[in-house]
Amino acid sequence: MEERDAVVVAGYRLPKYSVLMSVYEKELPENLNQSLESMLKQTYPPSDFVLVCDGKLTNALDVIVKSFQNEYKDIFRIVRIDENVGAGKAVNKGIKACRYEYIVRMDSDDVSLRGRCLKEMLMFAMDKKLDIVGSYVEEFDDLTDKTLTLKKVPLMHDEIMNYSRRRNPFNRQTVAFRKSKALEIGGYSDLKLCEDYDFAVRMLAGGAKGQNIPEVLVRYRVSESTPEIRRSWRLTKGFVAVRWKLFTEGYIGLRDFFPPCFLQLILFILPMRFTRWFYRKFLRDTKITPPTAEVLGREQK
Repeated sequence: MEERDAVVVAGYRLPKYSVLMSVYEKELPENLNQSLESMLKQTYPPSDFVLVCDGKLTNALDVIVKSFQNEYKDIFRIVRIDENVGAGKAVNKGIKACRYEYIVRMDSDDVSLRGRCLKEMLMFAMDKKLDIVGSYVEEFDDLTDKTLTLKKVPLMHDEIMNYSRRRNPFNRQTVAFRKSKALEIGGYSDLKLCEDYDFAVRMLAGGAKGQNIPEVLVRYRVSESTPEIRRSWRLTKGFVAVRWKLFTEGYIGLRDFFPPCFLQLILFILPMRFTRWFYRKFLRDTKITPPTAEVLGREQK
């Protein structure tokens, strides 16, 4: 399939789109390679790919980047930043560089299933009022590739609005959005952590219409350090900071501010085994239904 060919699915003409990814020196080359490949070999491939290098990369990472640039020279573009500025600022530079109205975000260590972008662009084609789209995400073990859990999110706009007062209503690894709407609300903030949650809320507060696809479209890599990161003081401070920002801006009230912050503090204080148990028991689905499993198998072939 040629990138520039018009693609019609179920009577809808799919819009062209840009992929936006940022990477920094601590990423593993093999993870970056797999992530880039998963996006560039979509069943409906991108017409534009912007990779933001947030600071100087290692030689191994640069080799990966240059190899993809040579192979996909017509669409693959690199935006380099001399010093590491953080995810929010790096992504903002990338948003401005993207050529198309629809932007698909991608992390540099996750894996998109081959039909992800086709399905997300089909959503935009079917509903011209949509501004932000996401999906379910599958968490998998970095060492064994074994599926661990399924993270679901609310599907329709009203549910998404309600959920956003307590948690991010989108799996950040799966998000696609309108460039014009993102620029209208000022892009991502300078928050060091939870900038994706803040971005989603500001999009919704700014009038954006959102929807999630009830299907796994991205595989999220989980390593041995993931539970420790989830309960770390750094993440706890970042989570409380974004909650406080939403409270002072009037998006949430005290009833929405305190319970999530209290829970995050409990996760920080209690032993690691509790954090593991809690995420699997209350925030994740450990059972992937047969239809989802079937989709996963089909997409990864």
